Amino acid sequence: MKQENLLNKSIKGLKSYIFGYENEQKAKKYLEKNNFKIIKTNYKTKFGEIDIIALKDKTLHFIEVKSSKNYESEYYLTPKKLERIIKSIYIFNQHYEDYNNLNYCIDLIAINDNNINYVENIT
Repeated sequence: MKQENLLNKSIKGLKSYIFGYENEQKAKKYLEKNNFKIIKTNYKTKFGEIDIIALKDKTLHFIEVKSSKNYESEYYLTPKKLERIIKSIYIFNQHYEDYNNLNYCIDLIAINDNNINYVENIT
């Protein structure tokens, strides 16, 4: 019985990972169609992950992607997650000095039932 529960959790986790991955790909395509240059994806630090880092019009965009089938994903960017993103931006700037002279902003791409809502400069 315990093995069955572990298997169900593993399958659910895999489905969730695939759903998130597919939606991040949709977000990247959306950005590219709108003249963003993708710099990095899934940038990991000890504080967390920035889903997409992109450049457009001499502004660096740190983009969080949220997606859902059942709720408005815009509302699931928590203050704690935003704090982690900001800390990760500082680390990015330390490692990639070429981008330090650029303006930057934190954006959100919310994907709800294949509808993309891009919110620029959420802070």
